[in-house]
Amino acid sequence: MTQNRTPKPSLLGNLTFQILIAMLCGAVLGVIIHNSIAADAAQSFSSKIKMLATIFIRLVQMIISPLVFTTLVVGIAKLGDVKAVGRIGVKSLAWFFTASFLSLLLGMFFVNVLQPGVGLNLSNIDLASVSEVTAKTQNISFENFIEHIVPKSIFEAMATNEILQIVIFSIFFGLAAASLGDYVKPVVSALDKTSHIVLKMVNYVMKFAPIGVFGAITGVFAVRDFQELAITYFKFFGSFLIGISSIWIVLIVVGYVFLKSRMTILLKRIIGPLIIAFGTTSSEAVFPKLTEELERFGVKDRIVSFMLPLGYSFNLDGSMMYMTFASIFIAQAYGIHLDLGTQMTMLLVLMLTSKGIAGVPRASLVVVAATCGMFDIPIEGIALILPIDHFCDMFRSATNVLGNALAASVIGKWEEQDEEVILE
Repeated sequence: MTQNRTPKPSLLGNLTFQILIAMLCGAVLGVIIHNSIAADAAQSFSSKIKMLATIFIRLVQMIISPLVFTTLVVGIAKLGDVKAVGRIGVKSLAWFFTASFLSLLLGMFFVNVLQPGVGLNLSNIDLASVSEVTAKTQNISFENFIEHIVPKSIFEAMATNEILQIVIFSIFFGLAAASLGDYVKPVVSALDKTSHIVLKMVNYVMKFAPIGVFGAITGVFAVRDFQELAITYFKFFGSFLIGISSIWIVLIVVGYVFLKSRMTILLKRIIGPLIIAFGTTSSEAVFPKLTEELERFGVKDRIVSFMLPLGYSFNLDGSMMYMTFASIFIAQAYGIHLDLGTQMTMLLVLMLTSKGIAGVPRASLVVVAATCGMFDIPIEGIALILPIDHFCDMFRSATNVLGNALAASVIGKWEEQDEEVILE
């Protein structure tokens, strides 16, 4: 008697495998282009091939606003009352600020111990590339951050994918809906159905992920001499990798403490989003897919829809570590001594000014440049790290995804335990 077995997906049909192949092919093609054609032609090729990555990221970005709004409103409405929202909010912010402080502290520790900027040659840095970043630093301040988190218009916030502003509006909308009870059930039900439609769109968009990753990787390797970068920035990049690895170790250990053996399952679930973030250097690119995978892992949809949007503004562990690391690295390169008190002040400033800028292109560099300006460190020093920033951003983005996945999973578990206590 024959048994009907569900066919296993082929290796070529596995999205993670396809992305890994795309990364490898992109790197090989980029190196070939870089070594076989003139620099101007390679630059032109790079800008064109990167359009594949741009198109993929834009496809994802078109989904983010409706997904954040619908899932967060439905999640809050399902929570039922202000008390429940406040309880989860306090837990979330406590987790986020603790993780941010630890990440900043690790960056400060490793840059002081390894001192990658000491003795660096400053004669060959390209100052022309700095203007793109420094032009954005004028709006980075605590006052502007406070003003920025409150949207003037929800439509403007959605049009520009300002996640934190959408979150603020959605929280008010969701609390109002929850307070009206059965009267607004049709509206909540409609938004719930809309969120499922958007999540279905995610499946379609993710099929383009390997193409986007291929374009991003090819474009970078076509214009960068990888051997030269490896030699010139070995100390900086090596020190950075030690720092970022320490965050991974801390996050994974914390995961096993709170989630026990289920942490292994979580890591298997999010390996696809991690690789997409790594290849595209965009945490935003995996937001919808991460939402789906966390729900499959078992985190309740109302927790995921509340935690992830907040996490994308408040819980960027990889970026936070890089900000103190890069700022102090530049000071070291210029021979500027920063005492412990000054460095701790810098850490506290970064705790505040780095929030809510997830949607800003090259957000980490913008904050680093602004921080350097505040502490009388030459802003043009960011030209030192611009050539290798893309490679650092790959690791930062993947770390941000891991941190947010872990935060949502742990808070979700805590909520389940609290609900069981309340029911008893």
